Amino acid sequence: MENRGEIIIYQTPEGKTELEVRLEKGTLWLHQYQLADLFETDRTSILKHIQNIYETGELPKILTCAKFPQVQKEGNRLVSRQVLHYNLDMILSVGYRVNSKRGTHFRIWANTVLKEYLIKGYALNEERLKKREKEIQVLKTGIQLLERTITHQTHQFEEAKTLVNIIADFSIGLGILDDYDNKKLDDKGFSERESVFISYEEFKETIPRIRDEFNSSLFGLEKDGSFQSSVRQMYQSFGGIDLYPTIEEKAAVLLYLIVKNHSFIDGNKRIGAALFLYFLNRNKMLYRKDGTTFFDGNTLASVTLMIAESKPEEMEIIKRIIISILNRSNK
Repeated sequence: MENRGEIIIYQTPEGKTELEVRLEKGTLWLHQYQLADLFETDRTSILKHIQNIYETGELPKILTCAKFPQVQKEGNRLVSRQVLHYNLDMILSVGYRVNSKRGTHFRIWANTVLKEYLIKGYALNEERLKKREKEIQVLKTGIQLLERTITHQTHQFEEAKTLVNIIADFSIGLGILDDYDNKKLDDKGFSERESVFISYEEFKETIPRIRDEFNSSLFGLEKDGSFQSSVRQMYQSFGGIDLYPTIEEKAAVLLYLIVKNHSFIDGNKRIGAALFLYFLNRNKMLYRKDGTTFFDGNTLASVTLMIAESKPEEMEIIKRIIISILNRSNK
């Protein structure tokens, strides 16, 4: 169960008393004034009973007393203050001293509510665990994607050893479960500066430079409007805030969408990879000071083939892998 409190209503059999009862930390809590209302007595008597219970060692204070925020009205404004609350053990102990009949009814009601609460908490935790297992499985597909790429694509990619090396790097670097727990697999880029805006027209003008003697006459011909849509999506914003605020995130989205959307009749992988490098270069993120590239050719070929082999539901893990490579290369 989470530590956030949940409020339920308790009402006496006669309907005279109605209390907002806090459920938290596997038990329920009432403050002093609520205890006084519950047992139809004054707050001073309640405090005396609580003090006697602690002095005799019947209950430990550290386990039965806690402060929770309570909204109170002061003049014309509402103020949140930390107020002492007491758990079910203390409530019942006080009840035996003040009004055993009322205490008995409250105990029956409280135990029923707690049982339902614990069952509900178990169900929520079970659902949360299933969700976590699903997320972990998504991370594992990163390795599976690369393995699948080797199986299906090595006839197109002679340097298959590079793929094997990248699998090894990711199996250690990502650490699957450990990286997920410690949030080492990045979903955000590290760059803080604003990216250079590159229009659809500028990207389109770059494509003919990629053409070589091995390309067909259909190379680079758009089959629909998805390429222009991909460029727009990379720069998409909501309420004036970029949906992909960093250069790394924009680059990852661009590469993924061009390769996966099959926007061109021929050459999607080569065009996607080339425009990805073009975008990084225009944003001064392609080369280090020593002239080496942040994203080398072998890694680019591997990731591009991985995108081509991926399933639509694996989009997020692909983007996170690309962002992680860029972030770590740029350290």
